[in-house]
Amino acid sequence: MKVQLSRPEVLAPAGDRQALEAAVAAGADAVYFGVDAFNARARARNFSVDTLEDTVRLLHAHRVKAHLTLNTLVFDAELEAWSELVRAADRAGVDAVIVQDLGAVGLVRRIAPGLRIHASTQMTCTDAASVELAASLGADRVVLARELSLDDIAQIARATNVELEVFVHGALCVAYSGQCLTSEAIGGRSANRGACAQACRLPYELVVDGVVRDLGPRAYLLSPQDLEASAAIPRLIELGVHSFKIEGRMKGPEYVAATTRLSWFRAWLLVRSRPSTTRRGALLRSPRRRSGSRPRQ
Repeated sequence: MKVQLSRPEVLAPAGDRQALEAAVAAGADAVYFGVDAFNARARARNFSVDTLEDTVRLLHAHRVKAHLTLNTLVFDAELEAWSELVRAADRAGVDAVIVQDLGAVGLVRRIAPGLRIHASTQMTCTDAASVELAASLGADRVVLARELSLDDIAQIARATNVELEVFVHGALCVAYSGQCLTSEAIGGRSANRGACAQACRLPYELVVDGVVRDLGPRAYLLSPQDLEASAAIPRLIELGVHSFKIEGRMKGPEYVAATTRLSWFRAWLLVRSRPSTTRRGALLRSPRRRSGSRPRQ
């Protein structure tokens, strides 16, 4: 079936107010950010629960959606504090919460039935079965694992109608998203609790049979190159991906602005040049044609 091609959402990161404002100015359709607790970037400056309503109001005033990260594992003793944060997000008008913990997905659904849930990339959804599992628990959208190839994403897109979000720019983990235990093993700082020490970003020596190998200037043996997938945007649009996500809540406003503008312009240019196509489903409409805030229940 031929349908009108509409530009997917561009989702930008914000670790502080300056980055948030840069994302808005660069044309982001949505911004994801965390507060003082339960988010996977605890070392970012982050935002305050006390100012959450003001932050959401600012985004909605520019017709930009607000996605709150609750993307860490939650311990039993923390459930009440975590639940109160979900209630605060609902009261503030947050458009979606990004959740890693499988058990917490159902808890969000009970506490705030009208609040959209996005399954975090930390949930390690790498195939259609895991995407459908997240949806069966209550997720409205799934952020696919960053390690997937275009062929992997295509297989998932053909097998499910769940909204898909894909990273198109930013840092990559050396392990599967949500499965790295290196930071905790080396320094007692769990990546699944927002405290990753980024051990894969450190320089290492290669020792073979007790002998240090001379590798010249090559020292960062575990550090993958950053993802830069703007060239893949045409294919991702054809696959029906709903949202292009940019990693970088530890980055400054200049980075946020540049990557947001690049992703937005690339997607817009493609849609402009190809008014219709055959694909699995309609994408999101431009945010400039819809209300900025989610419908209240």
